Amino acid sequence: MTAEEKLRLEEKIVEMLSTVYDPEIPVNIYSLGLVYKIDLDDDANLNVDMTLTAPNCPMADFLVNDVYDKLRSIDGIKSVNVNLVFEPEWNQDMMSEEAKLELGFL
Repeated sequence: MTAEEKLRLEEKIVEMLSTVYDPEIPVNIYSLGLVYKIDLDDDANLNVDMTLTAPNCPMADFLVNDVYDKLRSIDGIKSVNVNLVFEPEWNQDMMSEEAKLELGFL
């Protein structure tokens, strides 16, 4: 895969992650800062590390499955692995400025 193809895929990954919403918060998981790592290798295998706003989130399975399904739908990606991690612990400082503004934190 060329550098240009990889960049195009990475942009699509971010776009797709921006369509996944925590059902309890009206902001996408990417803007919330719940996506810690996006690693796309040269063979188009994708590994994503993400977390939740709270470790005991009742929607954990739904969110992880939604992320997986949406990332699998991107043409050009061979495989997807979504890892749910809890280190570092998520906090409101990880949100984008846009998300903070939307939720009234600014």
